[in-house]
Amino acid sequence: MKFLNYFGDFWSYLKKDSWDSWLVSLILILVLIKLVFFPLLSLVTGSPLPLVVIESCSMYHSSDFEGWWESNGLWYEKNGITMDEFKKFKFKDKLNKGDVVLVLGKSNPLIGDVIIFNANYKYPLIHRLVTWKPLGTKGDHNFNQLRDERSIKQGQVLGKAVARVPAVGWLKLIFFEWTKPKEQRGFCK
Repeated sequence: MKFLNYFGDFWSYLKKDSWDSWLVSLILILVLIKLVFFPLLSLVTGSPLPLVVIESCSMYHSSDFEGWWESNGLWYEKNGITMDEFKKFKFKDKLNKGDVVLVLGKSNPLIGDVIIFNANYKYPLIHRLVTWKPLGTKGDHNFNQLRDERSIKQGQVLGKAVARVPAVGWLKLIFFEWTKPKEQRGFCK
């Protein structure tokens, strides 16, 4: 019974309109997100990174699909992916910088799926699977494949993208954009 009294007093304190109760509420929210929400979401999705913020323009399309294919389709055709096949891919119309992507872990990705994998970079990459043996990816906006995405080991794959929420990731990005080189800052062009 004493615990309920303490909890009631704490709850009343949090509801007070003061700077210190606001600060305690903010800290409590951050702790709950970090120690409860993300671990539970990771458990449910089977991925160590259940939510990913797109931090670059590598999956961006600067025009509608037909215009984008006209500029980029030759690479895919040379690598055995036709326009009709690409039209059936999830996220065929782009992923923008600032989008938040929901990731499902250890499923068997198919050609065209957008996967998240560890590479020799500071952060995991999120690119489209373009080859199966060996696993290889390519960013839709990139001219060619990066060296580290031509032969990805199954153990490097953290999951595949299944849904996106546009632009919400900018709430995080605005705090880190200034640390990037000037040409990589801001919206995709």
